[in-house]
Amino acid sequence: MASEIEITSNKTAVPDPNDVTFNQLLGINNEGTIAGYFGSGAVVNGTLHPNKGYTFTPDYDTNDFHNENFLGSVQTQVTGINNKGVTVGFWADAATDNFGFVDNNGVLSDVIDPNGSKADKGMTVEQLLGVNDKGVAVGFWTDKDNNEHGFTYNINTHSFTEVDIQGFAFTQTSAINNNGDIAGFVSNGTGTNDVSFIKEGNTIDWLTGPKGAVSVQALGINNEDQVVGSYETVANGPMLGFVYDAQTNTYATVSDGTGAMTVLNGINDKGQVVGFYLDKNCNTDGLQLSFTVKHS
Repeated sequence: MASEIEITSNKTAVPDPNDVTFNQLLGINNEGTIAGYFGSGAVVNGTLHPNKGYTFTPDYDTNDFHNENFLGSVQTQVTGINNKGVTVGFWADAATDNFGFVDNNGVLSDVIDPNGSKADKGMTVEQLLGVNDKGVAVGFWTDKDNNEHGFTYNINTHSFTEVDIQGFAFTQTSAINNNGDIAGFVSNGTGTNDVSFIKEGNTIDWLTGPKGAVSVQALGINNEDQVVGSYETVANGPMLGFVYDAQTNTYATVSDGTGAMTVLNGINDKGQVVGFYLDKNCNTDGLQLSFTVKHS
């Protein structure tokens, strides 16, 4: 039986009025609430345009953006949300150092992996990227040599488990579902191609990406082991979005705007996906789409 993924809707999201030129949608739960941020983080004409986090609720009007920023932060990105409304992300201080955080019903907590903060490891960056309904988050920290190390963080017990894939210098754990299946990607250094995976317990399924892909980043996963992310067909080439269905081993490509950049970052159990793309005016716009898996 042949299968294909059909994109049933694909639209630009309403931009946050605080910055209509830069919005990234990064996570979505089954209620349709979206996690993301506005602001490029770049300095333009001497002025910083900082990342500022938000959640975005249906009906997705301009007044449905709700600010969420870590107390005392210079910049904040809200990267993941579960079906209980718990959000995760990371914040930056004036020195641009990154730290993970959890927002559990309005209570924001700093998250620092002690495995990375030890003096000999020299952690410079830590980010939380996704969270499941059981209160387990995933993310990564970067050491003094710029190697990334994945981990899981249990919000309830405040405990960490390191997730490094053997044979690779870089491991980024990007998303986790309620089964504990983890999506992410690995590589062996800056400038090398990324290889994506789904980790189920001690079993690793490698994701090759759509036909012609040479570098694949898995960024979101739902409870059906459907994965979204981005890929390149040539090194350092245009980024294209993808949807992957593990049950049928089927991929679909998503490209919007100019074709220069499309990234799919979050997916829920209803086949709703969020991400972002670069438009013809070089603005970064939020993207929402839906898909179904068809069998013939």
